[in-house]
Amino acid sequence: MPDKTPAIYWIRKDLRLTDNRALLAACEDERPVIPVFIREDDSAGALGRAQAWWLERSLARLSETYEQRGARLILKSGDPADVIFALIEETGAQSVFWNRRYTPDGIETDTALKKKLKDADLQVESFAGHILHEPSKFKTKSGGPYKVYTPFWKAFSAEASVPDPLDAPEKLKAAKKMPESEKLSDWGLYPGKPDWAADFDALWEPGETGARDRLERFIDEIAEHYASSRDRPDIEATSMLSPHLALGEISPATIWHRINRAKNLSSENRKKFLQELVWRDFCHHLLFHAPALATKNWNDRFDGFEWADDDKALAAWRKGETGYPIVDAGMRQLWREGTMHNRVRMIAASFLIKDLMIDWRSGEEWFRDTLVDADPASNPANWQWVAGSGADASPFFRIFNPVLQGEKFDPKGDYVRRYVPELDAMPAKHIHAPFDAPKEVLEEAGVTLGKTYPKPLVDHKAARKRALAAFEKVKG
Repeated sequence: MPDKTPAIYWIRKDLRLTDNRALLAACEDERPVIPVFIREDDSAGALGRAQAWWLERSLARLSETYEQRGARLILKSGDPADVIFALIEETGAQSVFWNRRYTPDGIETDTALKKKLKDADLQVESFAGHILHEPSKFKTKSGGPYKVYTPFWKAFSAEASVPDPLDAPEKLKAAKKMPESEKLSDWGLYPGKPDWAADFDALWEPGETGARDRLERFIDEIAEHYASSRDRPDIEATSMLSPHLALGEISPATIWHRINRAKNLSSENRKKFLQELVWRDFCHHLLFHAPALATKNWNDRFDGFEWADDDKALAAWRKGETGYPIVDAGMRQLWREGTMHNRVRMIAASFLIKDLMIDWRSGEEWFRDTLVDADPASNPANWQWVAGSGADASPFFRIFNPVLQGEKFDPKGDYVRRYVPELDAMPAKHIHAPFDAPKEVLEEAGVTLGKTYPKPLVDHKAARKRALAAFEKVKG
């Protein structure tokens, strides 16, 4: 006879009903389900301020979806073990289900809780779904982890089997005795004063429906030019799916199969996008095998690197007041919209690390707090990639020239004008280097360096020499 005692489904970064194996297991055979999201006390569930804004809206929409299907989302705060055992005692639940997470703190919390539940003779099961592969099982021929992306991609393409996404349950059965839920409004995830996220709503639609719509729009309108246009911040050329993936509003398997089945995509565009999706997996692979990725150099020779202690320059970078327009545009986009174009992320990161000589960890921390797509694996892995200290990293001596990068990828200056309006009247020829523009050009554009727009924090040519000299001391 099927088990009719209620099952607890513990929601983490899987804010969806579609392709959700833990949820489907919890409600199997019409078993009553208690979906619970726990606001954890420690870093296992901690989010930056921008992502907390997203979480508040996503939880509100998820709650509506559960009610439409016949269940109720329960919100609780505290230590997961304490919360779940209290729910078991209150409701008589005999089973607990969740989808796995791969952060060090998350693994530690989940492993300890799984043991406690088994020791109490309770059923507990965890499922894959947040990434496309299982880091503990996907290994090189020598039995170790992958450290270089190209072999990882080749092996994944040849060996990995991505399961077809599963449909959402049409109906859910609520437990007869549903526990009380905390109020989302009491959590204060986004205080609203000051309203620094005022522009977010115009750009983003958090939630599972928003994720699905974003994917379809990308395929219909953008993806056919992805390979050739993805590095252009001045045009709409990327999927913008990363924040939805970060909180699990859509599964990577859903994206993988939908892209593979899209008939309007060339093999080039399809492959390029899937390589970017699998890069996310590679970052999680690195984090799983190097738990201190966010705080410790992958390549320990960088432990002796002489970073500059320059709070003033760091503050100027954060505000988008470096005097280099492409960098400033990116940093202002980040603050205004909670995102930044990927090419510009690399330019801004390179500028902080190599022009200003500021520790990559300072940049990683700022991005983690201000990005709606902040990811505990991708964020540090990508920062270390730019710094040259990470796995399969860009070499340190690859130092982006912010002027040349701007001219190449924002040729008309449209991206800069959008986020640095004080340069709106600058001609394209000079917009990426106003400090080199003739006096009459600046006057005609209404630009006064040092007043209406900052003078450069550093001279790039001199800064490049300084960075390379510092690297010489550690590269041996």
